[in-house]
Amino acid sequence: MSKVRDYELDMQGIVNNGVYFSYLEHARHEFLLANGVDFSGLAEKGVHLVVIRSEMDYKASLKSGDEYAVSVAVERLSKVRFGFRQEVVRSSDKKLCVSALVIGTALNERGRPYLSPEIDALFGD
Repeated sequence: MSKVRDYELDMQGIVNNGVYFSYLEHARHEFLLANGVDFSGLAEKGVHLVVIRSEMDYKASLKSGDEYAVSVAVERLSKVRFGFRQEVVRSSDKKLCVSALVIGTALNERGRPYLSPEIDALFGD
């Protein structure tokens, strides 16, 4: 669970739309770590996880002090693409604030799309 910080707000007193990208990214990195995938460790080996598309539907606004949770579910979309389905939910009333699909791939040391064994293991096929 996280809490909205004042500097994340826009002039309307709600979380700026671009801030949600950070919320989602942080949750993805935590999800990967919890599932044995070290994002920075992969980069050190020359494997780079990259976002190739993001879709977000804004449903409700978060305000200063709101607590929220971000869920993450991963799915295989093709041989070399995967998606993270994510939701940002306000804790106080369980209101869905953002629904997102973030599509990514991994690039090997030659810059070619490739799913490392660590990423492939997330799917349990």
